[in-house]
Amino acid sequence: MTDQNAIDAQRAHWQRTFAANPDMYGTQASDPGQYAVNLFAGEHKRDVLELGAGQGRDTLALLGAGFKVTALEYESESLVGLRDRADSLGVADHLRTTTHDVREPLPYPNAHFDAVYSHMLFNMALTTTELDALADQVRRVLRPDGLHVYSVRHIGDAHYGSGVSLGDGMYENGGFIVHFFDRALVDRLADGFSLLEVHDFEEGALPRKLWRITLRKS
Repeated sequence: MTDQNAIDAQRAHWQRTFAANPDMYGTQASDPGQYAVNLFAGEHKRDVLELGAGQGRDTLALLGAGFKVTALEYESESLVGLRDRADSLGVADHLRTTTHDVREPLPYPNAHFDAVYSHMLFNMALTTTELDALADQVRRVLRPDGLHVYSVRHIGDAHYGSGVSLGDGMYENGGFIVHFFDRALVDRLADGFSLLEVHDFEEGALPRKLWRITLRKS
């Protein structure tokens, strides 16, 4: 049984965290963000949807590489800061922002984007049922042959199994809820896609253990 109250409290927790730490994750693109820039450019994917843009380090890398980016985030103040940074860099004309909770259907037409990208968004406080629905929505908004790149912490991570168990693969540590992935969940969410790659990498001082997953819409 999942703890729905704890899950629902995550929005406020992220609002406080971002407000207190304006550059929480730094300003340079993440490794999967740079990978997505290179992959999308090589395949001429120009219209990109980023889910869970956060403070925008990967958004700015995508914009700097010439992509049109729609940045979606449920913490609205971070999107204000992102737009200000994009404006200061002269790339705001290619940026659209959307405040939205990914537990609800994505507010875009079918076959609207060339690519979808996210860094650890799928690790958020989302049940497996909600992840199924989100994967379906990603597939819906992608154009034929579209790419989906996302990264997730997995069960090999040092924090897996520690902290407070909320059920359904989710654990709370320091106020943050993480849904840790196993390979079966990766395969489950790849339904309707061709699974091109599952790449192991590490990030941060712990370090966090992650997979970068690359899918193509079948």
